[in-house]
Amino acid sequence: MARWVLHVDLDQFIAAVEVLRRPELAGLPLIVGGRGDPAERAVVSTASYAAREFGVRSGMPLKVAVRRCPQAVLLPVDTPTYLAASAQVMQTLRELPDVVVQALGWDEAFVGVQTEDPEAFARQAQADVLTATRLHCSVGIGDTLVRAKIATEFGKPQGVFRLTAHNWFEVMGDRPTDALWGVGRRIQQRLADRGIQTVRQLADAEEAVLVAEFGPSMGPHYGRLGRGVGSATVDDTPWVPRAHGRETTYQHDLVEESEIADALRSLADQVVEDIRREGRPCARVHLKVRFAPFFTTTRIRKLAEPTYDAGIIASTALGLLHRLEDNRPIRLLGVRAEMTEPPGGY
Repeated sequence: MARWVLHVDLDQFIAAVEVLRRPELAGLPLIVGGRGDPAERAVVSTASYAAREFGVRSGMPLKVAVRRCPQAVLLPVDTPTYLAASAQVMQTLRELPDVVVQALGWDEAFVGVQTEDPEAFARQAQADVLTATRLHCSVGIGDTLVRAKIATEFGKPQGVFRLTAHNWFEVMGDRPTDALWGVGRRIQQRLADRGIQTVRQLADAEEAVLVAEFGPSMGPHYGRLGRGVGSATVDDTPWVPRAHGRETTYQHDLVEESEIADALRSLADQVVEDIRREGRPCARVHLKVRFAPFFTTTRIRKLAEPTYDAGIIASTALGLLHRLEDNRPIRLLGVRAEMTEPPGGY
């Protein structure tokens, strides 16, 4: 029996969970984000397929989303409910026979399996998830993680699609490079500047050209993406976080030094709670700041010695902010604590 990688992706996950609680919302344009109030500063966490038809996308400000789809139903984010639903889905996948499951987030996972009929196995996975959770999913089948992940997009919604070395260029060759997992708009533009517009062109590109643009590590990586090659191993090793961070978008811009300092201390206190649970102190402090209207930057500083002291973390973040020498009002702050490496390494 051949080894296969399946990528299981729940369809419109958060919206679907909300519809389970409110069946009357089925088929309606539904937007979940923030506290469900477009007057507040928040972004879309998810949009139902009906809302996406109006151009609503995850990460979009709620105000913009409502302008695009004024008839949409808005709901606040309910993280505990989504986590519980996600855990049930992952447990269902792990109960499939002879599989290895690698969770990628709330709503997706790789499943490694040996089978003569991967389509039949995928349909069984869909049926088991639906029975256990009443949630639908799409499944991509591949001979590598990359191909399985990309295949899912061709199976949505509620479908199954196989993408392997045999049909890679038939399916992907003429598509733009941002159709690849891990190639965003900025990378797509840098590739285009080199005359590389399609997946096939990326696959055929000389490695020296890619190395010159992206370096000795990422250059060859993008070339491999263009060919769909890569690891075929699903790894269920528990994920060990390198850092914990908290951020807040404020309902009014922060201007006064005292309120900025208080905000950073509050974030630092939350981060320290997170890293204490890990048992690994903070070694580097990351600051994220978004100035009005929408300019975002980040800065990092290594501490003299690792610490759990929220005051040191907050003052370090404030020092990074001061070094920017930017007095514009602040609409978002984030503090991230990069922890010491675990005893066994990553």
